[in-house]
Amino acid sequence: MRRLVLIVVNVRSAHNVGSLLRTADALAVEQVLLVGYTPYPKVKNDQRLPHIAERINRQVVKTALGAEKTVDWWHLNLASLPERLAELKTQGFQAVALEQTPTAQDLGRFKAAKRVCLLVGSEIGGLDPPVLAICDSVVQIPMLGRKDSLNVAVAAGIALYQLRVGS
Repeated sequence: MRRLVLIVVNVRSAHNVGSLLRTADALAVEQVLLVGYTPYPKVKNDQRLPHIAERINRQVVKTALGAEKTVDWWHLNLASLPERLAELKTQGFQAVALEQTPTAQDLGRFKAAKRVCLLVGSEIGGLDPPVLAICDSVVQIPMLGRKDSLNVAVAAGIALYQLRVGS
């Protein structure tokens, strides 16, 4: 079975984070990295103001439905991402960005490695160019309807499923 790590970079919505954690649990993602200003559940010795940590925690757990306790997740600052991704690459992981770019490959035709880190970005701007630059590949989900994009949690769910069951 393919090993999967999900890296969530600067996603604003705590509800999306909860959905991503729940999807990660459903698809046996081994680790989720919540990067930058991405909201994250309350942790022991939380450095955030208590009322802020509690408010965000309520929003995340509302959609995570317990996955925040079953998924191995970590919060990283954005500056730590290149180093962490380099560590994962030395372990044989392929860094794959899910992003709409002129050169992105169709997800359905993408040949993934046995170990994949899937990176998803902000709901509005996606992944920034410096993050895309440290990825090995960029894939996209072709949009067949009238809308240009999917919700980040929905898109990640589709991509993770394809990576889980695809060849």
